[in-house]
Amino acid sequence: MLDNVEQVFTDLELMLRKLKKASYEANMERFRREQRQLIDEMTGRVKTADDPEAAAKAVGDDFAEAAYNAFSKNGKVGGRKAADLSFFMIYYVFPAILLTNEECADRVCSAIRSAWNSRFKTNISYTDYDTLYGSFRNKIFGIF
Repeated sequence: MLDNVEQVFTDLELMLRKLKKASYEANMERFRREQRQLIDEMTGRVKTADDPEAAAKAVGDDFAEAAYNAFSKNGKVGGRKAADLSFFMIYYVFPAILLTNEECADRVCSAIRSAWNSRFKTNISYTDYDTLYGSFRNKIFGIF
């Protein structure tokens, strides 16, 4: 069982507010530093497992269930909160896992995505940090 999954989302509102290229880069560096232990635990469980696929599924299920339980009220997570959590997953959690460059990182992300989509009744996907970072606009003539 993964401990303290809810702490991954501690600064969710702050890190999603005014999301720009420079702030995203700084936020990601801080996020990776603060969440290194949990990310290492998740990838470590998979890379050392006899059955990496089963281990990844267990990590995904544990993560999604812990997040759901941490943010549910009366057994449900509200639509706005679920959307914010999913957005945070796409922008921070998945890219941070992929940035570990562990061989199992993609497997871990796939398992978490599947469990997340099932638990939160959504259909999110994931991408890497470089793709997201590259999607932010640069300033054009200092206007943007």
